Amino acid sequence: MAAPCVSCGAVVSYRLFLGGRGNLAWRQGFWKGAAAELHAGSGAQMLRLRHTTAGTTKKNVAALRRETYTVDFIKKQIEEFNIGKRHLANMMGEDPETFTQEDIDRAIAYLFPSGLFEKRARPIMKHPEEIFPKQRAIQWGEDGRPFHFLFYTGKPSYYSLMHDTYGKLLEVEKHHNQLRAKGLFSERPKTKDLIASRWLIKEELEEMLVEKLSEQDYGHFIRLLERLLTLQCDAAEEFVQRFRRSVTIQSKKQLIEPLQYDEQGMAFSRSEGKRKSAKADAVVYEHGSGRIIVNGTDYLLYFPVTQDREQLMFPFHFLDRLGKHDVTCTVSGGGRSGQAGAIRLAISRALCSFVTEEEVEWMRQAGLLTIDPRVRERKKPGQEGARRKFTWKKR
Repeated sequence: MAAPCVSCGAVVSYRLFLGGRGNLAWRQGFWKGAAAELHAGSGAQMLRLRHTTAGTTKKNVAALRRETYTVDFIKKQIEEFNIGKRHLANMMGEDPETFTQEDIDRAIAYLFPSGLFEKRARPIMKHPEEIFPKQRAIQWGEDGRPFHFLFYTGKPSYYSLMHDTYGKLLEVEKHHNQLRAKGLFSERPKTKDLIASRWLIKEELEEMLVEKLSEQDYGHFIRLLERLLTLQCDAAEEFVQRFRRSVTIQSKKQLIEPLQYDEQGMAFSRSEGKRKSAKADAVVYEHGSGRIIVNGTDYLLYFPVTQDREQLMFPFHFLDRLGKHDVTCTVSGGGRSGQAGAIRLAISRALCSFVTEEEVEWMRQAGLLTIDPRVRERKKPGQEGARRKFTWKKR
């Protein structure tokens, strides 16, 4: 009875095996068909993706960007600023037509007092052109192609300016060569007064060009302008002046004592000076042999230290006027070092009456006309001196 059962089980197992093989074959056929269909669909999708990408890269990506601040937006902000300025002027009882930016700042500080130390955190009211940064004009057409041939350099405005500057330099040198060939060129250089102006700083040049520049680019441009400035040409000077800004000469604010005359008709100038607790009064004569009297004594006897003597003589040495003036000084208070500094300041101020404005500016830049504010620092309680501490002992 056991054999039929075994044969029956074998038949069932064989049928299940055949069924499993058929099912597996059907499944393999199904997955192969699905894979082929998926491969065909992905290939078409990749073709469409490639076609779309190729069409996008032909256009300028920057042309597709949206402007941050449009012209209409700036106009609207300017209209709102003008309305707010009129309201603010009416609140302050001023005429809106003559209400300036200084009046606006004064009114804002009065109406909205702020104790914030950071000035940028305080309330302000400025013209929109000062608040919103400048933007470049559109540099490409509707097809995405740039107008300027230097667009793809990344700094078209900068390289265009360098191109124009170098072209101006070559033009001036060509003109000079023509004058030399005719024998009409003068080799004597002109003196250019640049003391009242300065070059544009890097930030100002970036604002003018609406481009970011490196220190190397800025240095190349300034050196090219300096080379162009050395040439004797009015057209070149006019071109260079576009990149210079006038500055207020601080020496013009310096009070220069008027010349006085003694009984013999000798011109002299009198001035005062201070240093620490010393006060000095100096009288500088227009002509002399370089004699300096301090409190009725020669300065070599009054100041035994060489450093103090050099302090007195430095203004004459700086102006190349050694041995050309006689000086009579009266000084009181302080020690020898403070007295020497006070006399130097008094002599420098008196010498301004005998020199030009340019030399006065050189003296100011050298620090001869500035009061030295340094004084001895006081001793602190609990310390041995101003900075020195007591020696620490463990026991």
